Amino acid sequence: MKQAEELLALLEKADKDETGLPPVHQWKPERHADIDMRIARDGTWYYQGSPIQRERMVALFSTILLREGDDYFLITPVEKLRIQVDDAPFVAVEVQRLEEDGTSKLVFTTNVGSHVVAGEKHPLRVETDPQTGEPSPYLLVRENLEALIGRSAFYQLVDWAFEEEGKLFVESNGRRFELGARGE
Repeated sequence: MKQAEELLALLEKADKDETGLPPVHQWKPERHADIDMRIARDGTWYYQGSPIQRERMVALFSTILLREGDDYFLITPVEKLRIQVDDAPFVAVEVQRLEEDGTSKLVFTTNVGSHVVAGEKHPLRVETDPQTGEPSPYLLVRENLEALIGRSAFYQLVDWAFEEEGKLFVESNGRRFELGARGE
């Protein structure tokens, strides 16, 4: 019973993570600038070349992140600051598979503590490097912002995957997502 309660709490947390974020798309600040801030491929945030050690600060910055085209910004009602992002601004560090009312749900936890259920609003996609064959899996976290799915989480997805016509698939929240061809 305790495990069922924990799973329900995780699903409720994922629903709450989508609410309560600042309305960054509504803000139109007059001041624009570049700032020496970078998010590395592993999800580490850097300011002026040094890693930001305070997790709460990184989590706060992640709530005011905006992407326009290929550019990323930290935005407030008074300023819009361009930052550099090496790959994706988030990393999905963990995944759990839950069953709710007969539907399988994949719940991802990001490096900033957000919980996201893969599905219609949060699709999975996998890009494969044409030269190395290395997969780069992504999850849409929120509008225009993705998480690179970490290696251990991706291996977990592959373990749960089923094969059809030589391709691997997972299902979450009523949607089917292709992970790649068998053997990739």
